[in-house]
Amino acid sequence: MKKSSPRIYSVPALDKGLDILELLSQAPGPLSIVDLAAQLNRTRNEIFRMLDNLQKRSYITRDPLSGCYSLTLKLYELAHTHSPVDQLLRAAYVPMHTLADTIHESCHLSVLNRGMLVVIASTESPEPVRLSVEVGYRVLPLQTVSGTLLLAGMHDQERAHFLQTDKTFVAMTPAQRTTLQKTFIAAAKMRYHMAPSSRRTGLDCSCLIGNPAVGVIAALGVPFLSGGRNEGKERKLIPTIHAIAQEITSALGLTGMATPFISP
Repeated sequence: MKKSSPRIYSVPALDKGLDILELLSQAPGPLSIVDLAAQLNRTRNEIFRMLDNLQKRSYITRDPLSGCYSLTLKLYELAHTHSPVDQLLRAAYVPMHTLADTIHESCHLSVLNRGMLVVIASTESPEPVRLSVEVGYRVLPLQTVSGTLLLAGMHDQERAHFLQTDKTFVAMTPAQRTTLQKTFIAAAKMRYHMAPSSRRTGLDCSCLIGNPAVGVIAALGVPFLSGGRNEGKERKLIPTIHAIAQEITSALGLTGMATPFISP
């Protein structure tokens, strides 16, 4: 029996409206209807009604003097109706279980909050002997691989401000800070960080989730159990962990970082 191919439905009016909103969100300033039509490769008549409707629904506003259009704060308001942490947890639930079942290691999800790394979700390995991190666990970021990665994902100025009050960083020698800066550069470029655990024997690995450019960022961490089935194969599993991190990022509706993942 021949399998039917999935149907692809076209909604031209919706596409047109979303194209307008996305273009206005990327524009450095308000755009006229002529600018919009040219950049969207459409006629003025094609987008006039859509602009009028978006304006009536308060998604965009039209300057009465210049006649140019710009976004209002309505999209911002809608985006903040639900907690980003709740959205992150929903997006990560199934992928984290898939990861744990695939690599037979526990995994956890962490974010930065008030100067600390906080574990907000954890999924245990199916193995009878396993290592896991408790939800709610709080620790200074630079004492962990996930925390170091999240700091690496920040903009330089934001990270410098954060480190001014970080106890671990303040206690570092100049040489240690230089080494840390190199770690930040490498981790940001590769989009993952792997290093020996500071609390036990074995390696920890973490991959970035989200898009640092818009301030949505988390870390998917895997603590490899020393002496476990993956000992010596940890680096080969980084692409698998990264793929799950990207799946969560996509489920959040984010595009992730612009730079491509660099395989170890």
